[in-house]
Amino acid sequence: MEQELKCIAIITARGGSKRIPKKNIKNFCGKPMIAYSIEAAVKSGLFDEVMVSTDSEEIAEIAGQYGADVPFMRSEKTAGDFATTSDVILEVLERYREIGKKFRYICCIYPTAPFITAEKLKEAMDLMEMHCPVGVMPVTAFSYPPQRCYVVDKEGMLTFKNKEYLNTRSQDLEVWYHDVGQFYFYDTKQFLKLNGDISEQILPVFVSELEVQDIDNEDDWKIAELKYRLMNGKKD
Repeated sequence: MEQELKCIAIITARGGSKRIPKKNIKNFCGKPMIAYSIEAAVKSGLFDEVMVSTDSEEIAEIAGQYGADVPFMRSEKTAGDFATTSDVILEVLERYREIGKKFRYICCIYPTAPFITAEKLKEAMDLMEMHCPVGVMPVTAFSYPPQRCYVVDKEGMLTFKNKEYLNTRSQDLEVWYHDVGQFYFYDTKQFLKLNGDISEQILPVFVSELEVQDIDNEDDWKIAELKYRLMNGKKD
């Protein structure tokens, strides 16, 4: 008999990080990086399941120590460099369906997002339930208007990308936002209907730039730790 549950948190954490080895479990301000995502999900109380999708036994062991389930290991197909996040989510949903569990909502959480909080997750869930969008995700405004960017031409010279904005004041330009790469809530039926190709009907959770940091190299890592310590009053 199939059991319908409210929401699952899927933390996507494969073991093959190349730019920062073992990034998902590297020590970040005193804890493995993935611990922050797990603890925020558990603390929120929103989820019937908090699970980690991984191909690494080491990640699985650490995930379990911080309160997540690893009911199965990620397949070889979704552990490769070209597998998308949607591929991983679809695989997880199918594996749960095979054991008779389905979920009304999905929350995909990245394992390298130490600025996630239970409060942000609750805010996103409230938006899902009140407005019934396809998805909800946190965004932040670009710190400098991208309409006023330069590019380098064939001669190696700087040239204004959008000349129509050459004399437009920054404060008069439309505010543009970008995904902060922390988490995504989805309506499961819509996610499956669209096969994970979600690009419209997404509501925003607005996040301060102080709580946002891509972590792709060692400099990014250091900046993220500085921001985290600043936010949390840590001096060590």
